[in-house]
Amino acid sequence: MQKVVVVTGAGAGVGRATAEEFARQGYDVALLSRDTDRLHRAADEISRHGIRALPISTDVADADAVEAAATKVETELGPIDVWVNVAMATVFAPVSQLTAKEVERGTRVTYLGQVHGMMAALSRMRVRNRGTIVNVGSALAYRSVPLQSIYCGAKAAIRGFTDSLRSEIIHDGLDIHISMVDLPAVNTPQFNWALNKMGRRAKPVAPIYQPEVPARAIFFAATHRRRDVWVGYPTVQAILANRIAPGLIDKYLASAGYSGQLSHEPTGPDAPANLFEPVPGPYGAHGRFDERARSGSWEMFTDRHRSAFFAAAAIGLVATLHQIAKRLNV
Repeated sequence: MQKVVVVTGAGAGVGRATAEEFARQGYDVALLSRDTDRLHRAADEISRHGIRALPISTDVADADAVEAAATKVETELGPIDVWVNVAMATVFAPVSQLTAKEVERGTRVTYLGQVHGMMAALSRMRVRNRGTIVNVGSALAYRSVPLQSIYCGAKAAIRGFTDSLRSEIIHDGLDIHISMVDLPAVNTPQFNWALNKMGRRAKPVAPIYQPEVPARAIFFAATHRRRDVWVGYPTVQAILANRIAPGLIDKYLASAGYSGQLSHEPTGPDAPANLFEPVPGPYGAHGRFDERARSGSWEMFTDRHRSAFFAAAAIGLVATLHQIAKRLNV
């Protein structure tokens, strides 16, 4: 029987690339996202792999909508084998410029969206005692940066919820696997359409990876039963640096964290913002940084070889932290 995967945030960015990767591997794919036109275009494109593609317009912040989507998937495609939570929202602004509604909305999409996905998938997988859930996290779940407090907080919350659920699955003796894939900076449309109050266009912090890189890591996590997968050496650097010298990194990001995330291009008065409503347009997996993004990477670290790598990476990282300290005169 053909396997079935659900991908949230599948209209663009990493979700779009992930839907393509699973289709290429022969899975039937249910695509969940808000923008109906973009979702249908994505479904038509991945159908060329000879699989069934089911677009379902869904706001993952709405638990009932996610539950209804899961029911539709199982009715039209069959039992869900893999559920991948990718959908996210962010705001580029300091906390002092955020509104409570913006914080709530970003948290509902990025954090509760994954919680709703986990709950919808789990309720069906428990009955069959099989299935895999993959949650997409970030290096920013371990080391927050300025200007993205909503996103960083939500990703850290996802990690906490995932760990709790994992222990419960083990306690209940279920043959259900849950994995978390933490990403570095990725060339996606979020830097074009995220709500931005800084007056300058947002950019990812180099090195930047093409969305196909995390898409392959997500498929690997779903099919190789890994607890965690860290994509890209920058992810490892961020996590390790925060463990070794969090105070120093606080000061470094206070100095470099603003300029590192903002380009010199001004934002226009009519700049799009997708926090509350989707932004229409022919967006796909890639953003505007194709010339700077890496299309491949050998850097994928799983729980099976992370400890050995840590010892080697820590040595080089200490030297880097020393240079940062000298620059900051601390």
